[in-house]
Amino acid sequence: MYLETRNLTKRFGGLTAISGVDFGIERGKVNAIIGPNGAGKSTFFHLITGIHRPSEGEVLFKGKDISKLPPNKIAELGVARTFQTTNLFERATVFENVVVGHRLRTRSNLFDAVFRTKRLKEEEEKCKEKALKVLDFAGLSAITDRVVTNISQEEKKRVAFALALATDPEVIFLDEPTAGVNPDETEELSLLIEKMAQKGITVCLIEHKMKMIMNMADKIMVLNYGEKIAEGTPEEINNNDEVIKAYLGGDASA
Repeated sequence: MYLETRNLTKRFGGLTAISGVDFGIERGKVNAIIGPNGAGKSTFFHLITGIHRPSEGEVLFKGKDISKLPPNKIAELGVARTFQTTNLFERATVFENVVVGHRLRTRSNLFDAVFRTKRLKEEEEKCKEKALKVLDFAGLSAITDRVVTNISQEEKKRVAFALALATDPEVIFLDEPTAGVNPDETEELSLLIEKMAQKGITVCLIEHKMKMIMNMADKIMVLNYGEKIAEGTPEEINNNDEVIKAYLGGDASA
């Protein structure tokens, strides 16, 4: 399996937020995680991307245990993520927000910065080129010089996508990527996510919009109270009685 969790468990004091979750993320596919509020979905992402360390179990990426690595080292391996609330520099431009993403792939140090070395200048140019490329990919070329505080919520979502893409990820985790946007904007962001997958980037997302998930995902895992209660194709999940009882309410088309 490309990326997998084995018996992944996280406790916060007496509260078990994630309990013994085994899940495999398939390469080049759109993988989704759904469940009621408080089911542990974001905590699951935090465990995979190094924000939290597991109480038990492990996270394997291409066969390597990454569960004890810090977030920056996990990102260097090719694992990127966005957050439910967009974490951007609101007073900086769209371009300035995204250009920092590719610095993860540079080697310049303090010496280079102080003496403005050739390596620093070359890497700065590469970061600018990468930023412009991913901004174009995300449909943001027309607003690169706009200050982030002055753009729409949907555009901020795209900037967050572009920032993650600037790190050259192999797999990207999207935490509620369409939260706070209208149906038309949801459709546009869905097309961008599918475009990522078509480019060869493995996608794993948390989302509450069931119609979007059922149309897009190749594979879905359902969490409830920190436990995995189902896993399968959209059709299998849509017809799973336990899932319907816990989350879907009998209607996956809403």
